[in-house]
Amino acid sequence: MLSSHERERYDRQILLDEVGESGQERLRESRVAIVGAGGLGSPVAIYLAVAGIGTIRMVDHDVVTLSNLNRQILHGDEDLGRRKVDSAQRTLRRLNPYVGVEAIGETVTEENVSSLLEGCDAVVDALDNIPTRLVLNRYAVSKKVALFHGAVRGLEGRVMTVLPGSSACLRCLYRGSVPPEKFPVMGVTPAVIGSIQATEVIKYLLGIGELLTNRLLTYDGLRMSFEVFTIERNPQCDHCGSSSPSLP
Repeated sequence: MLSSHERERYDRQILLDEVGESGQERLRESRVAIVGAGGLGSPVAIYLAVAGIGTIRMVDHDVVTLSNLNRQILHGDEDLGRRKVDSAQRTLRRLNPYVGVEAIGETVTEENVSSLLEGCDAVVDALDNIPTRLVLNRYAVSKKVALFHGAVRGLEGRVMTVLPGSSACLRCLYRGSVPPEKFPVMGVTPAVIGSIQATEVIKYLLGIGELLTNRLLTYDGLRMSFEVFTIERNPQCDHCGSSSPSLP
């Protein structure tokens, strides 16, 4: 049961017919992993925290640098040199003391992904490289955990939600390889994309609305336009296809 403080804190969203007190309690009981505490992870974490997600697990191996601060709003100048997950934990606890924040300063790999993400109801892909995104994807598909993908470049971005067993996965979308690079980002772009990812997570946890499954939402900030493309599940996909191997 929600406390009187929680009822007042979340009053405006409890007013929504799709939420109510029972929905708010469901959010409080949820555990979400956010992999990446940078440009995308910042707005995702902030809006999930203020929405009342019970536990947020931040996973990132990096430290805060000056060039992060045009877009990574979990951090400030006083955090330079600090682990991003520690800075994120402090910021999120200040925003909402009712939310538990777990800080894991590790790099996600095939070997540790299961232990790092175990027990989470949803996983948010807030990364900046395809290889690690695909590690998350394979984990999500194997363990049947919902995955919320977001990506940005310059003033453009994309969002897609993966429900293992019923939708296309990231491997169906990214069938080739993309070389690592330092790419441009305007700070407002991850704010837009991360907010959409957070919306998808909340909808999923509440069981409301239509998710971006089998659909890729793209955003073009220069033209201020959104487009949606259908993504078909690949029967021969080596992650979600019938012959794909499972994680231990």
